[in-house]
Amino acid sequence: MPLRSGILKVLAYFDLFNYPVSAEDILFFLDQDVQAPELDRTLETLITEQRLFRLGPFYSLRDDPGAAERRIRGNKHAAELLVIADRVSRFLYQFPYVRGIGISGSLSKHYADEDADIDYFIITRSNRLWIARTFMHLFKKWSFLTGKQHWYCMNYYVDEEALEIEEKNIFTATELITLLPACGNGGLVKFFDANDWATEYFPQYRQRQRAASVYPPPSFLKRTLEKVFDNRAGDRLDDFLRRLTSRRWKDKEERGLLNEKGNRMSLKTGKHFSRPNPENFQKKILSVYNDKLKEFETKWKLKD
Repeated sequence: MPLRSGILKVLAYFDLFNYPVSAEDILFFLDQDVQAPELDRTLETLITEQRLFRLGPFYSLRDDPGAAERRIRGNKHAAELLVIADRVSRFLYQFPYVRGIGISGSLSKHYADEDADIDYFIITRSNRLWIARTFMHLFKKWSFLTGKQHWYCMNYYVDEEALEIEEKNIFTATELITLLPACGNGGLVKFFDANDWATEYFPQYRQRQRAASVYPPPSFLKRTLEKVFDNRAGDRLDDFLRRLTSRRWKDKEERGLLNEKGNRMSLKTGKHFSRPNPENFQKKILSVYNDKLKEFETKWKLKD
């Protein structure tokens, strides 16, 4: 029963995104340590009992071969975008006060639709997040002129004083274990270490890669700009930019503005973080996930 329950949790979560998973995926995301042969035997039993479906090399709660084809196309497109993301990450790392960059979102799961963005998780030096973010987003405005804005979606920032993620649940744990290190070993390793709580959901979190393979030296411009703002004036500027950005986003939220994909624009801000408001998406995902889990626990007779 414990292994069946663990398998269900993996399948139910990724079913929210109509994403069939491989046996290797299930092992990676299981909430317990098992050997591959035991997992294979249990999967075969569940298929025989018609509790799940095999779709080529994948498994799913629904018999939808189109989902497997969609995943294969998405995996192929993700491989292409990851080459671009690697190059862009090296460039973004040269902005002042950036200490680490990870690739997040669907791309971190090695999947990308045709219109997918490249999302980045940014770690900055303590008390300089808002200077770093402003420089980076000023550059992003220029990227709209070249039509490359989807390559530069820098939507989640923390600084070195706020490395532990506040929301602790299956959604954030999944984002943590799949976050791909891109640049800046020091900041990234500290971040992953600060969020060891994710092992409560995924034992494999402790085995995940924590260091980026790329750690470029800071450019002359980066070193110069950091020296220019490394004083009380820099402290005041960082606070001013935080207040300015918070006011602008609060106005967008109150007006109910939508982004290009039709989602409501919202940002949660603080001195040491800037991130999308989790209540707008994360809460919905968790609610649907829990409902699906209860439904299939009854179908699989895991609970009376």
